[in-house]
Amino acid sequence: MTHHKQDASVIPPPIRYDVALRERFVANLAGHQRRVVDLAGRRHAAVALVLVDSTPDSAIVWARHEDGRSARDARLPHEGLLAAAGGAAFLLCRRPLAMRRHAGQYALPGGRLEPGEGAVEAALRETHEEVGADLGPDRVLGLLDDYETRSGFVMTPVVVWGGGVDLRPDPGEVMAVFRVGLHQLQRSDSPRFESIPESDRPVVSVPLGSTEVHAPTAAVLVQLNWLGLLGRSDPVHDFDQPVFAWR
Repeated sequence: MTHHKQDASVIPPPIRYDVALRERFVANLAGHQRRVVDLAGRRHAAVALVLVDSTPDSAIVWARHEDGRSARDARLPHEGLLAAAGGAAFLLCRRPLAMRRHAGQYALPGGRLEPGEGAVEAALRETHEEVGADLGPDRVLGLLDDYETRSGFVMTPVVVWGGGVDLRPDPGEVMAVFRVGLHQLQRSDSPRFESIPESDRPVVSVPLGSTEVHAPTAAVLVQLNWLGLLGRSDPVHDFDQPVFAWR
């Protein structure tokens, strides 16, 4: 994660969260020939891109322990995303430092498929377990391309219409949930690419507020914008992750 000075001149206005937006996503996703990756011994995971409405006052929901204490950890700054809310948004989680893997990182709700489970079922289950949102299959708008992670997963992104869902993050898996405006994905400085000696593929990241989020999450968010919002079928599977995410 990197912090950058936010330049308001490169950020477009918020996007209206309405029926027309839902219909746009449904049409664009339905018209796309999705890339499906053979597992070839790799593990299968699913993530949820939960689309909700947002205001600056609803930018963050802190997880709470059973005794009512906030899960907020002063060692993990959160201010960078507070200015990113407004209008149509997606849910982004901040993992607690106590987690064995990906501690402190930003991530979409999601996880590994259980035996006999499909990607849609897994994405909805993980969304309920992690952020407390109870969403049925009728809320699913479509799927993005499979993305192969450096850590040995094939990740299937599922786009979900959240509506007025209540959020109750599980402090064991999520420190906080952010509502991040979709307009942040259409900034003139997004996406960002970097060359590294360890790979011949460009490493992708997206600026959100004054925070920068890297692949695999960044790659999925790029396609959410390109395909879901703009109707562009440009692939993202050649976008690489930073070395710290290869584990």
